[in-house]
This record gives sequence, C-alpha cells and structure tokens, in this order.
Amino acid sequence: MNSNVLKLLNEQIDKEGYSSYLYLSMASWAEGQGLPGIAAWLYAQSDEEREHMIKIIRFVNERGESAIVPGHKTPPASWKDVPTLFAEVLSHEQYVTASINNIADACLQNKDYTTFNWIQWFVSEQIEEESNAQGIMDYIRHMSPNGLLLLDKQIMKMRGEE
Repeated sequence: MNSNVLKLLNEQIDKEGYSSYLYLSMASWAEGQGLPGIAAWLYAQSDEEREHMIKIIRFVNERGESAIVPGHKTPPASWKDVPTLFAEVLSHEQYVTASINNIADACLQNKDYTTFNWIQWFVSEQIEEESNAQGIMDYIRHMSPNGLLLLDKQIMKMRGEE
C-alpha cells in the first residue's frame, strides 16, 4: 500500500472514531433534553461511525499494514438548540465526505486501485449520510416554531424505532 494512502487511512480511522464520539455526545445531550427520537437517531449514527472505523482498521491490517487507533479529542457536550446540533451534523458529514474523496483521489494518484475500489463503499455511504442530514435540516427549516416534538417523532420513524 502506498505510504500516503496508508497515512490518509489512518487519519480517517481517527475521523471516524471522533465522529462516533461526537454523535454519542449529541445523543446524550438530546436525551437530556427529553428528545428520545433524536437521541435514538444519534446513538445509531454513533454506532455506524464506530463500525466505519473498525472497517478501515481491518482493511489496513488485512493489507499487511498497521492501523493506528488513536485517542480522540473530547467532543462538545451541549448545543444551543436542535437546529444548531443538526447543522453541525450536516457540516461534519460534509467534512467526512471531503476526507473520503481525498483518499479516493490519493488512491488514483498513487495507482492503488485495490484501495480505490474498496473506498467506493465509503463514497456511496457518504451520499446517504449527507442526504439524511440534509433531509433533517430541510424538515427543521420548514418546521413551525413549536414543531420540535413532531421532529423528534419523525426522526424516530426514520430509524424504525416507533
């Protein structure tokens, strides 16, 4: 594996792990605000991000390289409100998408076609992640001032929790 691609994959391990912690912190905050649907959605997102981190670790190790499992910085513990929280979710997913695309680009530049083929799963996954976050932001934008509990129920339906 190209050393630059390996470096980017190890950095992505850190980003996916931080994403898991960030969403876990968001879920805890939402739960503390009495929003079980939003909390459930964020807990599930946290689990998915941890799975993504493990997927990258296993790929790196299977390729005969050494995956680095770093510690993560502490995410924020509170948010001004739900719209601010989901604006951060969308922004964070866009950041992760850019990072995944950077890995794909590095794979092509370094003719690492095996990793390029493998990273396509993440490229597709990020389309879904951004679409989900954007959908929630669209719902929030059109929500009445008193619509937070409806949003909470709607998000619970998105996860099949209701």
